[in-house]
Amino acid sequence: MQDVVERIKKYKQLFSITSEELSKRSGIPLGTLNKILSSSTKSIKTETLAAIAKGLDVSVNDLVGREKKQEVYSRASVDPIFSYVRVAAVTPELKVGDVEKNAQSVLDALETYSLKRVKVLVFPELTLSGYTASDLFYMDALLKACEKYLVKIVDYSINYDTLFFVGTPLKKDGKIFNCAAAICRGKLLGVVPKSFLPSYNEFYEKRQFASPEDENGLITINGKEYPFGTKLIFRNKNFPEMKVAAEICEDLWAVASPSERHAVNGANIIVNLSASDELIGKAEYRRNLCSMQSAKCVCAYAYADAGSGESSSDMVFSAHNLITENGKILAESELFGDGIAVADVDLGFLEHERTKLFNYERLKTDDYQFVDFAVAINADRAERGYDKTPFVPDDKAELSRRAELILDIQAEGLARRVKHTSAKSLVVGVSGGLDSTLALLVAARATDKLGRKRKDILAVSMPCFGTTERTKSNAEILAEQTGVTFKEIDITESVRSHFKDIGQNEKTTDVTYENSQARERTQVLMDLANKTGGLVVGTGDLSELALGWATYNGDHMSMYGVNASVPKTLVRYVIAHVAEKSRGKTKKVLEDVLATPVSPELIPAENGEIKQKTEDIVGPYVLHDFFLYHFVRSGFAPAKIFKIAEKTFEEEFDSATIYKWLEVFIKRFFAQQFKRSCLPDGVKVGSVALSPRGDWRMPSDCSADVFLKDLRRVKP
Repeated sequence: MQDVVERIKKYKQLFSITSEELSKRSGIPLGTLNKILSSSTKSIKTETLAAIAKGLDVSVNDLVGREKKQEVYSRASVDPIFSYVRVAAVTPELKVGDVEKNAQSVLDALETYSLKRVKVLVFPELTLSGYTASDLFYMDALLKACEKYLVKIVDYSINYDTLFFVGTPLKKDGKIFNCAAAICRGKLLGVVPKSFLPSYNEFYEKRQFASPEDENGLITINGKEYPFGTKLIFRNKNFPEMKVAAEICEDLWAVASPSERHAVNGANIIVNLSASDELIGKAEYRRNLCSMQSAKCVCAYAYADAGSGESSSDMVFSAHNLITENGKILAESELFGDGIAVADVDLGFLEHERTKLFNYERLKTDDYQFVDFAVAINADRAERGYDKTPFVPDDKAELSRRAELILDIQAEGLARRVKHTSAKSLVVGVSGGLDSTLALLVAARATDKLGRKRKDILAVSMPCFGTTERTKSNAEILAEQTGVTFKEIDITESVRSHFKDIGQNEKTTDVTYENSQARERTQVLMDLANKTGGLVVGTGDLSELALGWATYNGDHMSMYGVNASVPKTLVRYVIAHVAEKSRGKTKKVLEDVLATPVSPELIPAENGEIKQKTEDIVGPYVLHDFFLYHFVRSGFAPAKIFKIAEKTFEEEFDSATIYKWLEVFIKRFFAQQFKRSCLPDGVKVGSVALSPRGDWRMPSDCSADVFLKDLRRVKP
């Protein structure tokens, strides 16, 4: 009993889980849990122990200390919310030629990272012998020692829930091969030989090693035969979508890398056991190579590099380890540092991407061999971190470059349309809000590109019942500072006349009251465009289109929508970028626009202040943009979006608030598709867009029930 309690405490400490968190995860009352942890109870019920094990994401065997003499599944794979797999690339302390020491370093690392719930672990090239053993690879003593300790590592691994890859030289049919041995739970699953052997500059591997045949075969190790070849994929029986393959160092640099063939045949995690010496500029090249390979193959790519234990006779190795996913670097070790890179890769996201991109069969072959293993996956807990503003880069310099590129793309699209239509003017409705401000800035840049006068832009302010002096003034000042033609048309009486025509009571501030104003403004803009031979520039942004926060055939309509794929959070940052570069009145007015609450200003103001605040009605845009990105770009189910949002925004919003606005997002996204189905043309600037002619095709009368039911699984 006491041993079990101590193991529970050990895992709590290792995973940094408080008693309160464990109580919530396991469903065990906190009082009961505290009695167990203080050893106040004589025994622990089987179902209680199972619940605690689940809360810690370990098996019952881990808690009772029972040896796992057979394959044990730590978790049933039933409808997981998450499909994260923790991957590590580790460079242990090695010594060239000291196979026993190197094997022990592997075992120490296996124990450490298995406890940290790493499910795929990769070590550097020729881990057991060292990469720089040179002609010692010919020596039978070294080869036999590597085989001996490889068998010991396999036997030792029976109690560890980790698939791992060890580099070793192995002899087959009188030839020596540079190999990666795949091991899991006391089984040697297979051996993958290096395909491309470099023999240039400082490398001369063909001196000692042989290239493998194209077809898979068998290799005898300690009297037993195992799969051998470059066409092996290791598949998790607990989660069949998890398929792992290996390549070795130079294979990545080759024109036709094995990883490309692995990916097309199903592998979504690819490991690379490497020994890449460090040179000036090579780290950046290596970083780009791993990143691009994971993007090309739509996979997670784990790269383990040799380190300081290698001989420095002619080269040094920096233990530069990387884990990348679909082009993004998730983890990276410092050069000449500890050689540890650990990250949670998202197989669900990768599979979603592949359903869109992997629609070809040309590279697929029938001669791949699938070898099964079994490890648990993180099925119901969010541990990976996500950016709060996924549309906005974290790095300030990158954000500045991105903002300029966005403005250029928007302006280029608008300029091309002006040129094609021979438009004499650009008509922009300006309200003093974020979206119309960005549209005006884009229009100004487009006319500059065309070598036209900015006076060809007609900025129109159309105050009505809800317009405040603040926004009205900002619109006028911005037009003046931008150097465009400004016109104010008060639409109050026109709207009142319309109310009279349709029998609308002005005191009834319902949807008719609001939409009448929006449609009147659009009519004015369209007629002015006709009168001046111009185009109406649309101001609505991507976030509004996702939520349907626009009046159908009102501000929903234009002749070209420049903000159509720019979400609200990014609109704000682009304007902030322009403000930072500006001076005087321009800087001041842009900063005030940024400080003004988002509002359509369709409801009368209160004491001169904006009464109708969009984010009070439909929810915070920082949340909606997060939901939008992961729903459309990542393809996440609502339950998963909720769980990652709950963790990401835990300091800003409680669970009930996040759930409420996510439910609103789903309902509105589906209900408002009819508006997106007839959007005007608008330029795409990012990876998420909702144009019915391009990125997003969806029936206007599709039910949201499946998605709402999925969300209810995690209702707080």
